[in-house]
Amino acid sequence: MYIQNRIAHILDRFDALCNDLTSGLPAEIAARQKQYEYYRDKLLTFKEKVC
Repeated sequence: MYIQNRIAHILDRFDALCNDLTSGLPAEIAARQKQYEYYRDKLLTFKEKVC
C-alpha cells in the first residue's frame, strides 16, 4: 500500500506540473530558450584561422 500511495503522489505532482499553466509552461519555455541559445552560440562560434 505504501508503494501505491507513493506512486499516486508522484503522478499527482507530474499531472500538476503538466497541466498547470503558471508553472509547467513557463518552465518549459525557459528550458527551450536556454537550449536555443546554447545551440545558436555553438553554431555561430568560429575558430580563428592561424596563418
